[in-house]
Amino acid sequence: MIQFILNNKDIKTELPAGTTLLDFIRYHQHLMGTKIGCREGDCGACTILIGTLNGEKMDYLSATSCLTPLGNIQGKHIVTVEGINPDKITPSPIITHHPSPITHENTEGVLSSVQKAMSDESATQCGFCTVGFVMSLTGFCMSDEKPTQENAIAAIDGNICRCTGYKSIERAAYRIAELKQQNQGDSLDFCIENKVLPPYFSNIKNRLATINKSILPINHNGHAHFVGGGTDLYVQKHDDMTDADIHFVLNGSTLRGGKIVGEYFEINSSATVTDLKNSEVLNAHFPNLQQHLKLVSSTPIRNIATIAGNLVNASPIGDLSVFLLVLDTILILNDNGKQREVELKDFFKGYKTIDKTPTEMIEKIKFKLPSKDTFFNFEKVCKRTYLDIASVNCAISLKIKDNYIEKAEVAIGGVAPIPLFLKETSAFLIGQKVDTQTAIAANNILQKEIEPISDVRGSADYKRLLARQLFLTHFQL
Repeated sequence: MIQFILNNKDIKTELPAGTTLLDFIRYHQHLMGTKIGCREGDCGACTILIGTLNGEKMDYLSATSCLTPLGNIQGKHIVTVEGINPDKITPSPIITHHPSPITHENTEGVLSSVQKAMSDESATQCGFCTVGFVMSLTGFCMSDEKPTQENAIAAIDGNICRCTGYKSIERAAYRIAELKQQNQGDSLDFCIENKVLPPYFSNIKNRLATINKSILPINHNGHAHFVGGGTDLYVQKHDDMTDADIHFVLNGSTLRGGKIVGEYFEINSSATVTDLKNSEVLNAHFPNLQQHLKLVSSTPIRNIATIAGNLVNASPIGDLSVFLLVLDTILILNDNGKQREVELKDFFKGYKTIDKTPTEMIEKIKFKLPSKDTFFNFEKVCKRTYLDIASVNCAISLKIKDNYIEKAEVAIGGVAPIPLFLKETSAFLIGQKVDTQTAIAANNILQKEIEPISDVRGSADYKRLLARQLFLTHFQL
């Protein structure tokens, strides 16, 4: 039995845990505001909000419902566009002749503050994508993100519009940022007071606490598979996932922000990309972490995509795989209580082949934090700036003393069947002076280590060029 709150309604369902939230919302609850678009997490038309009770606080994040299984929303609050509509609807004036332009007078009480901003700025035309933008901006207003124009735009990086040219949507986003700047206290109370949310949100915390007390642990047989966010699995194997015997790890507690254990930073298997992005410890050690992780998919995907899932997927162009390869990352695998450790450098054996048995799961991931004398950088090139798979990506970690390299680790994706740790290039850099000549010489070795092939992301020659440019960029910062 899966229990959660959908808008203002308590839900209990015995549907398979692999059923997508999008299908449940539309076909079982008949809430048609949430749209079916790409079903791959690209368009954002199906964006909803997921509220989680963390201690005494409700945290809300945007997510694509087409990639969210019911198994990952146990004991949570799901919000669709119907759930943010004002409680009291003031009927619009009866129109007897031609419709008049939308004005403040005839939308007051009908639209939420975010919806009204979109309406006033003419930020909708066909309307199909509008719901997704509204939900993403509502989530931004509810979040702890700083109320800047940049963050408002970042909140809608997972939404696509084919009609408006985006400028009107940007203006609406700026209005929400200006509204958010007025908040001096609790975000949830502020949003209710300013008609971003209806009043029933104030009691969701207590209702979820009661629901969570009644939820019993689920017993899984030894044949069950463990799935994190499922953001890639639901693209590749959508039809197979619904009735699969699956244990969803995001349903458990997430180790937000991770913790320092000795010289390592440790996270568990349910940690998401957003958990990394919001970690105070990681932001202190990686000054450009925000910019680096903004290149990883989009906000709604980062909110549910797990680090462990990205590694197990073993994509040759996995962003986090390349990112972590240069940080001496160690994976702790668990097989029914039996643990073993494997270095990430040895984890990828071949195309989509990894050093993990079918019954093992990644329990924890730990990696070394850069010291003050360590330079770290991540670069990525793709056809679109955001929400796209890399053509080539590259990461580097250099420990430098007196302008000489004491330790070097370089990794690159998109140029081999696996995310590739460049052993020979890394070894060559040790003892070298940090200058242009060293970078050029190291690139010559790099070119011998990689074996790109031509595919839809570019020709082999193009990928060699990208590999060179990204590697040299590390030395130009």
